[in-house]
Amino acid sequence: MFKFDIIHKEENCKARLGVITTAHGKFSTPAFIPVATKATIKSLSAHQLSEIGFEACLSNTYHLYLQPGEEIVSKLGGLQKFMSWNKPMFTDSGGFQVYSLNKNLCKVYENHVEFRSCIDNSKHIFTPEKSMQIQHKLGADIIFNFDECIHFDVDKSRTRDAMDKTHRWAKRCLDELKRLGSEQALFGIVQGGQFLDLREESAKFIASLDFPGFGIGGIFGDPKKASQEIVAHTIGFLPYEKPKHMLGIGSVDDLFYYTQMGADTFDCVLATRLSRQGYAFINPKSGGCRDNKFRYRAIHSKFKADSGALDSSCLCFVCKNYTRGYIHHLYKANELLFYQLMTYHNLYFFCDLMKKIRLSIKEDRFLELREEWLGEK
Repeated sequence: MFKFDIIHKEENCKARLGVITTAHGKFSTPAFIPVATKATIKSLSAHQLSEIGFEACLSNTYHLYLQPGEEIVSKLGGLQKFMSWNKPMFTDSGGFQVYSLNKNLCKVYENHVEFRSCIDNSKHIFTPEKSMQIQHKLGADIIFNFDECIHFDVDKSRTRDAMDKTHRWAKRCLDELKRLGSEQALFGIVQGGQFLDLREESAKFIASLDFPGFGIGGIFGDPKKASQEIVAHTIGFLPYEKPKHMLGIGSVDDLFYYTQMGADTFDCVLATRLSRQGYAFINPKSGGCRDNKFRYRAIHSKFKADSGALDSSCLCFVCKNYTRGYIHHLYKANELLFYQLMTYHNLYFFCDLMKKIRLSIKEDRFLELREEWLGEK
């Protein structure tokens, strides 16, 4: 079961307000999708994720295949029951991790990819069909086709080779999911690196296939201007009425830029990874801006006796109940609660930001909100 309804289009740009309906419920778009890599947000329970206000999350095929294995997850009722999250879920294809975690040990062939486990260095093989079989057993509502994800700035010949292979694999993924009798929504991934003509070709090809939605891959947010130009160009060749997901994108300015272009969902580990490194995200009212990337290092010694909240304008549970001095203490004492409080706050920040973005679209003032946050029209 999958449906995407566009509720409202912003008058002044391409941003739109939508609702995605799945077998496990609905969620509003544009939406930031937090990454529960191994069927968990590190340091948070599914209950806390729901308490923050999230309506969907994403898990990783590669990591769950390695541990505990898709058979175990399936036996225990699928991802939602496994992690006690009775809401919509995404899984990525595992393609990015196969390449990025095995740069020197990954071998790509026409029909399959050979790689080594990041856990025990054991040898494994993924095919497009294997990725579909794993994702089918994991049971997420929205899944992605297996692609060859290469670096953004690779030369054109290598980029074309990877793109063409991704296209051939996309057809195989569709065929395999049909054979499995799955009702999961398979999103097709657009590749093409830094080259506008390849992005156009890829978008047109993927759009010609029977995908209910699309993922835009190989955009890592840097260099910013080149990435934005590529995405703006690419989205124009994808069907307006179908949802577009930005794979691995989730910085504050990127959420504004790509929402303005018509993107609907985003996933990224940035919010949670930086939490564990001691960075707290903050609103403009508390000093957040493009120059500091809307964050600061909360574990700095100057906050040792600070009685203020992580963000004085934040209404999350952490900011209402704990001081920066206490959180600094937890960090210095190596207390695990530090990770929970930091992660909770940062995910609340992104959830709240997307609520503000959706409201601004509904009221046709998205560009005003963008100016308030990014300081530019």
